[in-house]
Amino acid sequence: MAKWHGFGRCKTRLSRDIGKSNSAKVQSVMTKHTISVAKFLQENKIIDICMAISGLGVGNCKRWSKELGIKKFNLQGKGCLGEKMKRQIVINKKFCARHKIKNIIFIGTDLPDLCHQDLLNTLKELQQNDLILGPSNDGGYWLIGLSEKIMSSHSYLPFINIKWGTENVLKNTIDNFAYSKFKYKFLDKKIDIDTMIDIENRK
Repeated sequence: MAKWHGFGRCKTRLSRDIGKSNSAKVQSVMTKHTISVAKFLQENKIIDICMAISGLGVGNCKRWSKELGIKKFNLQGKGCLGEKMKRQIVINKKFCARHKIKNIIFIGTDLPDLCHQDLLNTLKELQQNDLILGPSNDGGYWLIGLSEKIMSSHSYLPFINIKWGTENVLKNTIDNFAYSKFKYKFLDKKIDIDTMIDIENRK
């Protein structure tokens, strides 16, 4: 899930501390880092990448994807984050079925600490669990992995009754599974970069 790093169009909270130009540069660097991590695994035929983009039209999305070396992309579309992720599941279902892909992993582009092992661990844990969550410092998550079992019949479950953009996103997500038989597991907590304090806390 990637947002175009346009001047004044990304990292609005961070831009109050370091300026719009610098915050756009930070976003660009983090996006390229995320793509490089994912591309390494794709080149080794472990995953397939689809970039879901916001902030650009179709033509510019195509150019940006090509610049990053990504062949498959979609627009995120309108709505809250949950609606955008559900939309990506629907869009990619046929591709997954055709290529026998069982799981979908969503990652954002706000995580300079993302590494190959994070995604490998997620794939490993999805063999035994239905939902994998990487908790973030702001009460949300930096990664969500969905098993074939969830995607086939319960793709709505992780995304309903959630107050997106609040410190309760992770809690609300887990509450959705409280009365289900789905198994979930957490990865290590990481820091999403949204403010200057987040950058300072990484030191």
